[in-house]
Amino acid sequence: MSRPADPKAHSALVAAARAEFVKKGLRGARIEDITAACGLSKGAFYLHFASKEALFDEVVQALASAMRALHSARTVGLEEVGAERGRLTARDVELRTPRYRRYLALETEFDQQALQMMWEHRDTLDVLIRGCAGTAFEGLVWTFLEEEVARARAEFQAMQRSGAGRGDVEAELFAELAVGAYFLVGKRLSRLAERPDLEAWASTLQRLIHGGALASRGAPGLAHARRGAPTRCGRPVGGRTAAPRRPAKRRRTP
Repeated sequence: MSRPADPKAHSALVAAARAEFVKKGLRGARIEDITAACGLSKGAFYLHFASKEALFDEVVQALASAMRALHSARTVGLEEVGAERGRLTARDVELRTPRYRRYLALETEFDQQALQMMWEHRDTLDVLIRGCAGTAFEGLVWTFLEEEVARARAEFQAMQRSGAGRGDVEAELFAELAVGAYFLVGKRLSRLAERPDLEAWASTLQRLIHGGALASRGAPGLAHARRGAPTRCGRPVGGRTAAPRRPAKRRRTP
């Protein structure tokens, strides 16, 4: 009769393996070093995992699960705000209405949660970025990023349709910019030993990424940007708001 797997041993093996993967990469890490780090035998290892790759797959799935949970909570939160207060519009952004402030607070909150999630899984991110060459996990980080870009693009396009997103910004490019910024932040987090001020980081990212993409006075809306109409002084030419006229010169009197 085989021994039942000890859940405490399982957790200890996962923690030891995550540290070993960061130091030596997935290919370089050895099972005997993982078990030695937590005071267990190789036999104990195989009670829980078929291989070190199976262990790493569990770690990756934990990261993917955390990402899905965060996206789900964010989607529900935004839908609740929309149901309570209506969809965000260009007027909300321009006048900084309570609806706009509530939306911005919610986005900042989820940005903080995203950074916290990356901090907790920073070792896994590090291995995915630079420690998976020559393994079945090579390139998986790009799959994650492509999924994130598709999600961000769809969200920004919805904001453009409501008038809250700038119409002169290409949605795909915006999504790549936003996801790329978070990717580099995640890479930076993987090199830190102490948790930084993630709340301040989230506020900065909010101002730089979301703030620059929201519609504002003088920024063309989606329909106008698609027409490609020329602008002057940040305002459309030929519309209701033409360029300001120069003041007439006064005549000299003798």
